[in-house]
Amino acid sequence: MRQRPGVIALSVLVLFAFSSSLVAQNKDDKKKDEAQKKEIANIVKIVDDLASGQPAANDLSLSWLREDVLKAQGNKEYVPFTVQLDSSKVAGPTVAFYWRVVAKNPAAAAAVDPNAKKDDKKDKDKDKDKGKKPDYAYEDISFVPVTAGQTAMRISRSFTVPAGSYDVFLVAKEPTPDKAPKNAPPPKMSAIKQSVTVPEFWNSELATSSVIIAQRIDPLPAPLTPQQQADRPYALGMMEIVPTFETKFTKKAELSTFMLIYNPKVDSSNKPDVSVEYNFYQKLAGAPEKFFNKTNPQNLNGQTLPPNFDLAAGHQLQSGQAVLLASFPEGDYRLEIKVTDKIANKTLTREITFTVTPS
Repeated sequence: MRQRPGVIALSVLVLFAFSSSLVAQNKDDKKKDEAQKKEIANIVKIVDDLASGQPAANDLSLSWLREDVLKAQGNKEYVPFTVQLDSSKVAGPTVAFYWRVVAKNPAAAAAVDPNAKKDDKKDKDKDKDKGKKPDYAYEDISFVPVTAGQTAMRISRSFTVPAGSYDVFLVAKEPTPDKAPKNAPPPKMSAIKQSVTVPEFWNSELATSSVIIAQRIDPLPAPLTPQQQADRPYALGMMEIVPTFETKFTKKAELSTFMLIYNPKVDSSNKPDVSVEYNFYQKLAGAPEKFFNKTNPQNLNGQTLPPNFDLAAGHQLQSGQAVLLASFPEGDYRLEIKVTDKIANKTLTREITFTVTPS
């Protein structure tokens, strides 16, 4: 069993200023911009219809796989997510992928002058709202290359929002050709909606990011550019997580987990004192689960962390384990991760379930 290092520097997790005016994103290439303007207009209309309750096609078998939530900056949270579609149904070399994030409980309207007459208020509100672009929590679009011969295509992207409950509207669409043959069928498209709850990490409560099951974690020679980061949202600082979306593993496999620990209390030396325990329980048919095994506790404190560790400088506590499954009998398991802040005397647990198969 291999423990992961206890600290990483993530002074900037993800900071991008995405314009809500998507049409303005490709001004450098006028020809490409005009084609994409038309595509964006078509897609926005599709999402508007979906948001209004109209049924939508799912020609490309678009489905939501999962989202993860990590702490970003500016009182916001970072949400990388992954969807899957059947790229064998896409005729062209790219697929347009759009996502819009809408708060379920938007902030209350700005206060108005209590001395104004009701009719005056209504008229002012109407004038104010004329031509106003809807205010979404987040929206973006990308044109994703399609690999020939691939069937199950996964697309990972992200959004950054404050804590809250959201509807995520997603569209995957074949680009519209400039000159379509006569009687050609319309471009295939998929439109779906997914509800996402984003927890609050910007408080004093002990918390963790999502527990990510990793296929592998790769070091990066340098931080990614904004465009690279947009296409590879699981890159965090100087490392990149390649998540796995499977919960079934063979006995030859390794179960690798990753998470970040937020808001621990610190001592007089500005160091936390956190213990992380990984306990495995085997699920038995028709019987209560039983304890199977555990790893050695992972201690993150002044003796184990680097001397220059400083939460205020953007360092974050990392925890994870890489556990070989050769000794696990075939069956279903629950991994309970217990995080204890010894200074604050607080404990929380996270868990994942998985299955071990012979092959």
